[in-house]
Amino acid sequence: MRGIILSLLLVAAPAAALNEGLQCVPYARALSGVSIYGDAHTWWDKAEGTYGRGNAPKVGAVLAFPSHGNMRLGHVAAVRRILDDRTIIISHANWSTIGGVRGHIEEDVRAIDVSEDNDWSRVRVWYTPNAALGSTEWPAHGFIYPKQKRSENDARKAVAMLLKERVIPQIPQAAPVRMAQASFDLPDSLLKDINRKAVKEVKTAIVAVKLTTAASAPVLAKPVRIASVEKLIAKLPKS
Repeated sequence: MRGIILSLLLVAAPAAALNEGLQCVPYARALSGVSIYGDAHTWWDKAEGTYGRGNAPKVGAVLAFPSHGNMRLGHVAAVRRILDDRTIIISHANWSTIGGVRGHIEEDVRAIDVSEDNDWSRVRVWYTPNAALGSTEWPAHGFIYPKQKRSENDARKAVAMLLKERVIPQIPQAAPVRMAQASFDLPDSLLKDINRKAVKEVKTAIVAVKLTTAASAPVLAKPVRIASVEKLIAKLPKS
């Protein structure tokens, strides 16, 4: 049971890792509401005529990177805050390799403009394993602006819906989902709240299976979902 609960926490929280790897594209789409599909390096051209584009950061916009070096598919990240004309806070997925695992979500990390003209054409991005900005200067197309800025509540709900499908423990013999080690702490009150809800849901499902067995009907391994993913994500500390 504890393995299942920790799986949910690691999926929902900052710098969390999914073993199968969460790509940058669906995460940026969920946070921003910019509804573009395809590899990240194609977003800039696909945005033309549908979304505004420019070289000025705006909260809710998507910072788009072209293919470059080993980053063959490009990259996209959602702008969360603007600190000054050369520093922004972004949230993105599948950037840092943490503990040998890719597919992490990194929330509220720093990116800086290092271009000569302050046009965000070259960017350095926070690299979690080094606890510092990465040394590489990445070329960037610029920013794709959503038609309407997505509210924090809608963004969190969209991310919750994206992530909840990735944690589906089965009962009565649920196998815990193996996760990478998280580099953050959660309040004891939140852990207890999650544990309480998870135990209640599993007990309810087990009772349902026993009743079905008593009636001599076929027993189905019903997937158990943690129903309160959206609420739990909303409780996580906001920057």
